[in-house]
Amino acid sequence: MVYVNAGNHKGKTGKVLEVDVKNKRAIVEGVNLISRSTKPNAEHPQGGIIKKEAGIHISNLQLVDPVKGGPTKIGRRLNDKGKLVRYAKKSGEEIK
Repeated sequence: MVYVNAGNHKGKTGKVLEVDVKNKRAIVEGVNLISRSTKPNAEHPQGGIIKKEAGIHISNLQLVDPVKGGPTKIGRRLNDKGKLVRYAKKSGEEIK
């Protein structure tokens, strides 16, 4: 889950569907919807206007804290097994 912290959709949260590492963009469920006109095909027999998500730059996204629920910064630390893990700075909870 991520929180949108900038742009037209500021304040919304959603699940990340896809990440484009090369262009540094992410597609978030229900955020940044665009309209596409389509011709009739097997998937959409009537054709028409289809709403779908467009990419958002990852600098405009923050992870949602798993405990407190708001946006949080991310830190990295060694856990008890000696493995480097990410954690939410707001609550200190490890991010899976």
